[in-house]
Amino acid sequence: MRYVVKAIVGEENFIDMTPNRSNNFCCGGGGGYLQSGFQEQRRAYGQTKANQILATKADYCITPCHNCHAQVHDMSEVNDHAWETVHIWTLLNLALGILGPNEREYLGDDLKEVDVFHPESAM
Repeated sequence: MRYVVKAIVGEENFIDMTPNRSNNFCCGGGGGYLQSGFQEQRRAYGQTKANQILATKADYCITPCHNCHAQVHDMSEVNDHAWETVHIWTLLNLALGILGPNEREYLGDDLKEVDVFHPESAM
């Protein structure tokens, strides 16, 4: 996964979390917990991951799955939108130049218009 992310964003833009790999922290949204209805408890558990993300001072947190994305995005909102949360597939499609204009909801303003074809500007 790190190889793919570094290839997409550039190694100079990659910030790894600490601890990482097998010692990393869970986001707190998996295993059905995201849909369990225990929002306060889920957020309390997820604050460990949020603190880990905040420590990187990164503008984006790249997530591999839907549950992680939803939880990490929610934790960003709880932490005053301290980072943008983006699916890895969104960045892959952006890097390939095939990300549609309607698939950019979670990109920050710095990336929303990258490689977007505007028919009116071609006239």
